Order: sequence, then structure tokens, then C-alpha cells
Amino acid sequence: MSELKDFQNTFIELALQSKALEFGKFKLKSGRDSPYFFNAAKMLNGCDLFKLANCYVDAIEDSCMEFDCLYGPAYKGIFLGSIVATVFSQRGNPCPLSFNRKEIKDHGEGGNIIGADPVGNVLIVDDVLSAGTAARESIKILDNLNATPKNFLVGLDRQEKGNSELSAKTELEKNFGIHVSSIINLDVLINYSYDNQNFRCFVEELEQYRVSWGA
Repeated sequence: MSELKDFQNTFIELALQSKALEFGKFKLKSGRDSPYFFNAAKMLNGCDLFKLANCYVDAIEDSCMEFDCLYGPAYKGIFLGSIVATVFSQRGNPCPLSFNRKEIKDHGEGGNIIGADPVGNVLIVDDVLSAGTAARESIKILDNLNATPKNFLVGLDRQEKGNSELSAKTELEKNFGIHVSSIINLDVLINYSYDNQNFRCFVEELEQYRVSWGA
């Protein structure tokens, strides 16, 4: 088993402490039965958001991502993008941040973008990558604004099939030329569970799920 990086261990521990990451039996939106579930919204219930933000920023720096601005898709990308931008500012590298509304506002400033319109190369920050549907929506929004969706970073990549036998990550990179990265993925989660006695009992089910739905 490969050794996890410090920011990966921290991310998993924060997710477990906040119950954002749970093991058991879950029915996903896709209809698949999963032995684990991740809901980043639970990290707003007392999680150390400063540590969480640093996990994202460390992952960005570890992947040597270059970008001109941050974009956080509604809804979870809003708080994730905000805390990531805060840490970049604290480190002396402030960057523009924007996010979208689900509903277009027809008064005031109008539109569906909050913040300055994204320009140049954009880093999309979100919580999880499953089939890639939400990522495609963000890419379309950015394309319509004449910005370039250059990088896409999520907390968890479930490493599942997208619309084909390819993984959602591979599909996005192949179809849109965007670099996709994650703090952790299913492989990392399995390694973590294997190395921790309290979670080793879930390894077999996680591996079976990877065989059934992984790509």
C-alpha cells in the first residue's frame, strides 16, 4: 500500500470526524448501492475549515496547477472556493473568486454569476466527482463566459465510470482538455482503510465496489 500524503490523511480525518464520510449501505443518485458516502455539507457543522482549506491548497500546489481565478459551483463549491481563496490570500497570493447561482437573478446586478466574471484560466473547486455531470455544467458555464476551464479539483474522486466505460475523470480530460485532480480518490480511501484497524472491515466491500463500478 502506498503511503498517503499529509494533506490526504488530514482530509480523510476531517471527513470522518464531521461524518461527511460514512461507511455503510447507501443508495446513490445514480441508483448504485455504495458501501460509502461523502457529503461535504456536513463539514460545515463544526469542522476545522482552516485545515480543510489547507488540504485543498496543498493539493493545488502539489499538482503544480496554474490558474488566473477560482470558480466554485453552487452549492458546495461556494463555501469550498471561499475558504480556499481565503488561504491563498493569507499566503500572500490573493486570487479572484466567483460562483454561480442556480437561478438567474433578474434584478440588481442580474445574471447567474456572483463576483467578477471568470477570465483566463480557471480552477474549478468542488466536493466530489462521480459521473461528471456537475463538472460538465461548470465547464459549459465557463465556456459561455469565454473563460478557459483549465483545472478541476475535488475533495473526492469516486473513480467511477462516466457516460462510457471510461472514468469520469478520463472523459472530462479527453473531451474538454481540462486537468482533473483530487485530494483523495477511492484507491486512497481503500489504502487508508487497510492501514487503519477501525476501518479495515470495510476494505472488502470497497474493493468489490471498485470492481463493479470503477474504471
